[in-house]
Amino acid sequence: MPLGPPEVRARVRGLMAFVCTPFTPSNHLDLGRFREHLRYLVHETTQKPAACFVCCGAGEFFSLNMAEYRLLVRAAVEEVGSEVPIFAGTGYGTRMAIEFAVAAEEQGADGVLVFPPYLVSAPQEGLYLHCRSIAAAVKVSVILYSRDNAVFEPATVFRLAGIPNVIGMKDGYGDMGSLARIRAELGDSFLLMNGMPLAERYAPAYLAAGVSSYSPGAIDFLPEVTWAFHHALMAGSQVEVDRLLQGFFHPYGELRAQVPGYGISLVKAGLKLRGKPVGGVRPPLVDPSPDHEEALSRLIEQGLSLVQRGV
Repeated sequence: MPLGPPEVRARVRGLMAFVCTPFTPSNHLDLGRFREHLRYLVHETTQKPAACFVCCGAGEFFSLNMAEYRLLVRAAVEEVGSEVPIFAGTGYGTRMAIEFAVAAEEQGADGVLVFPPYLVSAPQEGLYLHCRSIAAAVKVSVILYSRDNAVFEPATVFRLAGIPNVIGMKDGYGDMGSLARIRAELGDSFLLMNGMPLAERYAPAYLAAGVSSYSPGAIDFLPEVTWAFHHALMAGSQVEVDRLLQGFFHPYGELRAQVPGYGISLVKAGLKLRGKPVGGVRPPLVDPSPDHEEALSRLIEQGLSLVQRGV
């Protein structure tokens, strides 16, 4: 039974795991690996995340058909849904987004993350109608995603926040003034999440604006470093925050920037390097080159060394 929006609001705070989708060498779903990876993230790492987001950006939502989507959401709910809230991505045009949101609800997800509409840039009224229609089609919680061609202005967020099951917004745009205005108006009951690419690099600025929740870029394959950074950030240990930023997150961000789509490809390569292979990425993404994989291996060793020295 999915959690109701009030309970989700109370629980979804802190670090969110955006889970990759494992594929076999023949490019089919590997549900066994998917379940194994979820168990690892929730049960075997330093600390369990506040929620797991499946079939989202890191989960290659754009490459999944509806049958695959249903299988993945159901597997996540069955495997760790009793431990953490499960969110699934939804997107494309309004009608398709409604179909995916309804499917997520039917498979037991606690909520959906609404990606920008496919291809088109819409005015604020259009974004409002799009998200209102999705929220009206389901009872589970809805989180907006402000980025790229769907940047929500504060007035639009205020209107959508009046819908009972719209509980928050993931921000991938970085306008601190708008975020401060939204937080001042809606308070802490409305979830605001730092969703910038490699969120750790922006986390200090978001925290200063009162936003402590974020989607870490390396939690799938390097939870030790991810959690060490988060604990240092929340403890106000600026020396440790800077040490991890300079020693791992900034150079990792530079490597990610080398090739479009590496934000996903490097996660899967990192899992392979750490002995937890989940296959490669689906086109149009590409797997890292041997040189970039070697650079990633060095960064993983460096990150782990930083954490060990900080203990």
